[in-house]
Amino acid sequence: MSKVSIIGAGMTGASTAVWLAGREIADLVLVDIVEGVPQGKSLDLLEALPILGKDVDVVGSNGYEATAGSDIVVITAGFPRKPGMSRDDLLRTNYDVIRAVVEAVVKYSPNAILIMVTNPLDAMAQAALKLSGFSRNRVLGMAGVLDSARMSTFVAMELGVSVENVHSFVLGGHGDDMVPLPRYSTVAGIPLPDLLPPEKIAAIVERTRKGGAEIVNLLKTGSAYYAPSAAVVEMVEAILKDKKKILPCSVYLDGEYGIKGLFVGVPVKLGARGVEQILEIRLTPEEKAALEKSAASVRELVQVLGL
Repeated sequence: MSKVSIIGAGMTGASTAVWLAGREIADLVLVDIVEGVPQGKSLDLLEALPILGKDVDVVGSNGYEATAGSDIVVITAGFPRKPGMSRDDLLRTNYDVIRAVVEAVVKYSPNAILIMVTNPLDAMAQAALKLSGFSRNRVLGMAGVLDSARMSTFVAMELGVSVENVHSFVLGGHGDDMVPLPRYSTVAGIPLPDLLPPEKIAAIVERTRKGGAEIVNLLKTGSAYYAPSAAVVEMVEAILKDKKKILPCSVYLDGEYGIKGLFVGVPVKLGARGVEQILEIRLTPEEKAALEKSAASVRELVQVLGL
């Protein structure tokens, strides 16, 4: 069976393990610096599997030896955003965490694919690419799947339809400048602008952009974890099953969309080699300007880190 290691056994990391165990597609390793936490959560999950009827090995560890030979490593380690805190505030703090994590991961799993979840997402993915020395197809960030799911939730609520009918499309950096694309978002194949007036769409776009902050403000002591972890699992499954599934992910662009040397969310084909193709879609001048603005926000963070 494939092997997936999850670095960071907080709510996002642990929820990722639960969703993945239910899919029965990989053995799991949960790593955290807090003694007893990854071990306890792993044992608890292991004891749930007879009830679910799933045969998966789940190991908890404070070190990285147990992660050796991982096919995919999901990195959620770091500090969550607190109310009133910008993603930028997290930058330096989480960069130090990521540097230590990536060095250890590369040592034990030199052939792994890295999926970054730690915020600020795009900058942390850029850091992981540089620190790992991996090729760009093997380092990607989870953002677009989550942001698109949030948009789909709000569209389904507004129209009173099944979420299965809704396919939303969000590009750009994982922050307040993300680029939801109503023109490419559909309900049972019908473009969103044909179903909702512009003001309703504008409200959905705005709520999508603020989706993470909305949950942070409600929880007061943490950030979202169910939807982010579910988004990770969709990416992991696409890679492990070599699905060639097209999903919006944060990837390193080298001229695509006119953006060079930066991680930005765009549609990609995910398969066994990780990012197997970057799809370039036609954007209106307004959409292109929004994407460039989003990329500029990411570039600022990357420059602060000297990447």
